Amino acid sequence: MTGTDVRTDAEDSGPSGYAAARLRLLQEEARSGPPRRTALAELTDDWLGGLFAAGACEPHGVSLVAVGGYGRGELSPRSDLDLLLLHDGSDQEAVATLADRIWYPVWDLGLALDHSVRTPAEARKTAGEDLKVQLGLLDARHIAGDPGLTAGLRTAVLADWRNQAPKRLPELQELCAERAERQGELQYLLEPDLKEARGGLRDATMLRAVAASWLADAPREGLADARRSLLDVRDALHLTTGRATDRLALQEQDQVAAELGLLDADTLLRQVYEAARVISYASDVTWREVGRVLRSRAVRPRLRKLVGDRSDFLRRAVVGDGRALGGGKPVAERSPLAEGVVEQDGEVVLARAAKPDRDPVLPLRAAAAAAQAGLPLSLHAVRRLAAAARPMPTPWPAEAREQLVTLLGSGRPTVDVWEALEAEGLITHLLPDWERVRCRPQRNAVHIWTVDRHLIETAVRASELTRRVHRPDLLLVAALLHDIGKGWPGDHSVAGEIIAKDVAARIGFDREDVAVLSTLVRHHLLLVDTATRRDLEDPATVRSVADAVGSPGTLELLHALTESDALATGPAAWSSWRASLVSELVKRVEAVFAGDAPEEPEPGDPSAEQERLAIEAFRTGGPVLSLRAQPDGATADAEEKEEKADPEPLGVELLIAVPDQEGVVPAVAGILAMHRLTVRTAELRALDLPDVEGSVLLLNWRVAAEYGSLPQAARLRSDLVRALDGSLDIAGRLAERDAAYPRRRGVVAPPPRVTVAAAASRHATVIEVRAQDAPGLLHRIGRALEEAGVRVRSAHVSTLGANAVDAFYVTGSKGAPLPGDEAASVARKLEETLRG
Repeated sequence: MTGTDVRTDAEDSGPSGYAAARLRLLQEEARSGPPRRTALAELTDDWLGGLFAAGACEPHGVSLVAVGGYGRGELSPRSDLDLLLLHDGSDQEAVATLADRIWYPVWDLGLALDHSVRTPAEARKTAGEDLKVQLGLLDARHIAGDPGLTAGLRTAVLADWRNQAPKRLPELQELCAERAERQGELQYLLEPDLKEARGGLRDATMLRAVAASWLADAPREGLADARRSLLDVRDALHLTTGRATDRLALQEQDQVAAELGLLDADTLLRQVYEAARVISYASDVTWREVGRVLRSRAVRPRLRKLVGDRSDFLRRAVVGDGRALGGGKPVAERSPLAEGVVEQDGEVVLARAAKPDRDPVLPLRAAAAAAQAGLPLSLHAVRRLAAAARPMPTPWPAEAREQLVTLLGSGRPTVDVWEALEAEGLITHLLPDWERVRCRPQRNAVHIWTVDRHLIETAVRASELTRRVHRPDLLLVAALLHDIGKGWPGDHSVAGEIIAKDVAARIGFDREDVAVLSTLVRHHLLLVDTATRRDLEDPATVRSVADAVGSPGTLELLHALTESDALATGPAAWSSWRASLVSELVKRVEAVFAGDAPEEPEPGDPSAEQERLAIEAFRTGGPVLSLRAQPDGATADAEEKEEKADPEPLGVELLIAVPDQEGVVPAVAGILAMHRLTVRTAELRALDLPDVEGSVLLLNWRVAAEYGSLPQAARLRSDLVRALDGSLDIAGRLAERDAAYPRRRGVVAPPPRVTVAAAASRHATVIEVRAQDAPGLLHRIGRALEEAGVRVRSAHVSTLGANAVDAFYVTGSKGAPLPGDEAASVARKLEETLRG
């Protein structure tokens, strides 16, 4: 059926015919994107025009007008109909009757309707009071009735907008900034709002409004394609969900991708991010131009007042480099920044003598100068550089490498400058491997950025730590490259090592530096993974890190890179607790490099407090415990604590002594979960008391409250007694608490995975558990290990966002590591338990 056939069907059949024709149009596989949106708008125009004609006694003095997205002819499957019934005020009763004859059929079909009835004067007055109304009227389009009335309103509204632009554009910019703060940036969100997030459809509409003001215009290259791409995604979202929604939820992304014929949800998100990046960059450039124009307009009256009306003087007056004080646009001063690079009117531009076609280092020199000065690169300069870009010699000249390091070390201004180069393809021109990580989503709630933006954020964080390391250049380049392997299959650290070697050699580092950079990329997760998942008292742990790192200088750089990477990942990836564990590991590895090899641990004598608790536990036959602040927090004076204002304390030490018996670890873990205490580390040892038969278990755990204050030790002990004697159903209590919370629809978590870490310790078998974090998870793991007949020697608990990554050092009943086949069997059974 053709578009004409669909429209005729709607005209002939009334509302039901329109509904059937609309459905057929939306089901046509051959027509999608702009043609379908246009056809849907035309079909709706014809239907509404028919309703208008049937209800209007006199077509003069009244018209039906589409505004907003409908006015632009961009109807998505579930879009609202934004309508204005415009009239001259001569017969308001007839207009009210006509309005009912149009609005009610729309409502009867279940279509969302945003409607108003106004005279031209009322419409202009409302627009003057409400910026959103004015923006909608800028796209007013005639549907039916008196075309002269519609044309008159359009002309008047556009004239009002242009006259009021110097006042209203700052108001519009403020609205855009508030919306961006509230909705976030579309180019980084895993569940973005296609309309409201920064870089979305609302910003694309804003750019049209700025252009209509005649004060400034957006860079148009790629803008129409970006807007069309987001509209296509919204169409597919409406069709797959059947709802008028703009939020691209995780659980719907695969369906939307399939509707658009894309490979998968990641391809979909990357397409969305690409479009959002174009719109965001165009917005930045446009608002800078608006600010420049408005500042210029504010300066001219003051200059005219200063000079006066002496026309003879005005004709002769020239200042500095030729800026006329009288008429015409002032010529801005140009201040040199670097060879071929100057500042002009708050932007970095190319000098008149610059020759980008003969100077391959000029893009990096201009970018570094801009970032160092904290200024934006002008759009014209970036496009000129991109158009004339020459291949960089291989290896790069020393100046090029130095300018790259300067750019990366410039702190927060690096982000905007890098994005300007990215927008015109200069980054992939300089670093072809960047293409695979550009706009690449990270489906991990811990990460708040795409891969490419995360790499730049890591460099920004690393720039704050350059005074801590002997080779800041290697730290900054490692920050830029540490996740470069995420665009390739397999372990991104392994792939990244290969890419880093190639890139480092290409940009001119010598063989030794290339080796250091490749080591940093290969092992950028080593310190934090080891510190949070391994027993730092075990010499094998420390030696394995020393062997992998290779030298004190590389360790120093890796420490700084680890912190930079975590800080750039998101708030869940770094804390004072993780920082303290990593620092402790680094200190121990430094000792190995200094020749102080760690000795095999010997069971030490218990402290006085541990012995006291053990004797008391043996005497009473039940558990005794104490809670005390961690030494790091206890020794700091109050003034120092107040200055640090650390939102996440290092936790407190929970020391428990209990006569040796089964079920201690799951019981303690369950009680702590019931009291909403987070376990950071857990160690267990059996203590044989002199002249006493039997032994006492000592548990030394580090815990912190999820929120609120810690429970009293007496209450913990009381619940632990009941848990050990079987009178407290921990699993039931945790299940009841979990059931009390409302179930929220969200992404389905991947299944848990349990593995045995090979050669991680000489004294125990290390079992790693990766699972969705949940209350009582440690209790379930402990109970499963008890049932498997193994003893937990220590546990190292790490939670990243919704993911728990825990390591358990376990032994057999005689205190020796488990044989390989038994360890594999325990891991397999534990995984089955957690899946069940």
